[in-house]
Parts: sequence; structure tokens; C-alpha cells
Amino acid sequence: MRPCDLAGNFSRKDAKTQKARKKPQSRKGENMDFTVDKPTKTVTITADFDADRDLVWDAYTKAELLDQWWAPKPWLSRTKVMEFKEGGRRFYAMVSPDGSMEKWSVQKYTSITPKTNFKLFNAFSDENENLELPGSDWNLDFADNGGKTKVTISIYNESLDRMEDLIAMGFKEGITATLTYLQELLRTLSEQSSGAKA
Repeated sequence: MRPCDLAGNFSRKDAKTQKARKKPQSRKGENMDFTVDKPTKTVTITADFDADRDLVWDAYTKAELLDQWWAPKPWLSRTKVMEFKEGGRRFYAMVSPDGSMEKWSVQKYTSITPKTNFKLFNAFSDENENLELPGSDWNLDFADNGGKTKVTISIYNESLDRMEDLIAMGFKEGITATLTYLQELLRTLSEQSSGAKA
């Protein structure tokens, strides 16, 4: 099975073969809310994590941590270039379990407010970073929330058809799974940190 890119992209070929299906406008899980706003062509994901904000921020901005959770298992994430700065980029691939398939993407960081917010433009690409447009614009907010960290992600798509195709391809299921992996990683890192301080 080929993964839907977590950054809200899909190939036009896939869009033609998997037609959009009707979905509820909002779905809530134990620690996550997934909302589709068709008039604004935006998907909003809100998640709470049992970890301090510095650690959650690092998990979203450091390649060595991103590669541990930014892919729907059994696929893997592999970062080739990571420049987390305004004007910088992350160039990475989703890699199949046997290594025979790679799906490359580029994330271009457009705005960064440390520990609070960053924005990026994301698009599929080939192995030489030639972009496959259109892409999607992401806005990620990080906030303290009663001992936890709340992450709010807003993903803007250029067309309604594009957004519906993305959802039909399993974007919600993919992001739900990977956020679960992130929660597990954060728990492990928090325990290691606590153990080191003891």
C-alpha cells in the first residue's frame, strides 16, 4: 500500500483512481480532533501530547526525531536534507519496508516563531527536488495546555477537489496513526529524560 503523504499532498494519478467519498465534517479521538472546512478548503488537526512543549517542538523540527514517527508504518521516513530556518527546507522520502519504493517530498519553511509556531509549504517531488505542484500550506501552533502540549495544524489546499481527494486517499487515517507513533515516542523520550535526572 502506498502511503498518503502526511504533509497533505497526493499525486494526480492517485487522485484519478480514488474518487472522493463523503466524510463527516469533524471527527474526534481521545487526543485528536480532525475537522474539514470545505468553504475555506482547509483541514484542521488538533492534538494534545503528554510532554512539555520543548520536547514536542523538537519532535517536529529535528530530523533524527521526525524520522522516527513521520510515516505510516510499516513505511519509514528518511530525511536527506534538514535546514530548519526561515527559507530553509526539509527534503525527505517515505520509504517502503523493503526499500524498493521511495516517495520524495520537500517542505519549505516560510516562517518560524521558536517554540510557538512555524509555517511551511509542502509538495511532492522527485529524487532531485523537482516539485510536483500543487502543494499545500501548513500552519503549526504549539501551546501549553494544562501540563500537556496542544498542537494545532491548519492545512490549506488550493482546490476543494484536491482536498477531497486527499481525504479519500486516507489522509485522516494516516495522520491519526502517525500522531499515535509520536505520542509513543514522546512518552519514551520523557521517561528517558526523567530517568537521567533521577
